This record gives sequence, C-alpha cells and structure tokens, in this order.
Amino acid sequence: MNDPPWLELSFDTWVSTRVPELMRFAYLVTGSQDAAEEAVQTALSAAFEKWSRVRRTTDPDAYVRRMIANAHVSQWRKFGKRIAVVSAVPEDRGGDPADSIATNDAVWRVCSALPRQQRAAVVLRFYEDLDYAEIARILEVTEATVRSHIHRALAALRVQLTRAED
Repeated sequence: MNDPPWLELSFDTWVSTRVPELMRFAYLVTGSQDAAEEAVQTALSAAFEKWSRVRRTTDPDAYVRRMIANAHVSQWRKFGKRIAVVSAVPEDRGGDPADSIATNDAVWRVCSALPRQQRAAVVLRFYEDLDYAEIARILEVTEATVRSHIHRALAALRVQLTRAED
C-alpha cells in the first residue's frame, strides 16, 4: 500500500508550499487580510503542535482549512463583529493580473455585502465543497441553520446580480 506523499513531509516543508492557498482561503472566509493572517497563524500553530496526527489524515489541507474556519469563528465569539471592507482578493496565479483583479473585485463586492455567517457558509459550501453537516460542525450551528444561511445568501446574491445587470 502506497502512503500519501504528504505523510513523510516535515511541517515546514508542507507549510512552505501551502501558505498562499491557505491565505486565499482564509481571506475569502474572513473578508480581511488581517483576520486571514490571524486565522492562518492560529491554525498553523495548532497544526504544528499535532502535525504527526494532522499529516496522517486523508487530506491535511482540508483539515487545516477547517482549523482556519474554526479559528475565525472563535475570533467572532471572542471579540464580536468587526467589519473590514477591502477592494480585492489577493491572487498569486499567472495570467493577466488585470483580469483576475477585476473578477476578484466583482466577486468580493457582491460577497462582502453578506453577513459574516452567510459568507462563511457560502465559502465553505461552494469554495471548499463541504456538505451541510461539515459546515454545521465548523460553524457550530445546526444543519438547518447552515441551509438557511446559504439559501438567504444566494437569494441576496441573486438580487445584487440582477441589479448589477440593469
């Protein structure tokens, strides 16, 4: 039986290749560069402490992304709601930067209007492709609440997109 390639990786090696993607994910969940950095740092600190266990999971990336979402939810509860509006999602990919900045700006403007819990539920559902039960565990709400958040968020997005087309 072949072991997954990440099983033998040191934490430092794994992190050096994953940080840009983890930061993009955290930014989408938090809506703020500062909050994203804080959530990633918190998650990576915890992952480092239990790396031997984390690397044996079927998908360490998904495990750490859940840790990032949980870290952000903990921050909500600890410090209350703080909103920081930003103009674009940082991109680290090739291609014409103007196209990706314009697309990211449009997506972010539409999503930034959503309440935090709705935005987090949408990101976890459609960006991370998690099922409702997993999202409910991460956000520490019921599955019905997750479905409600996503339903309301999609309805709000439809209204915003319809207005933008007119």
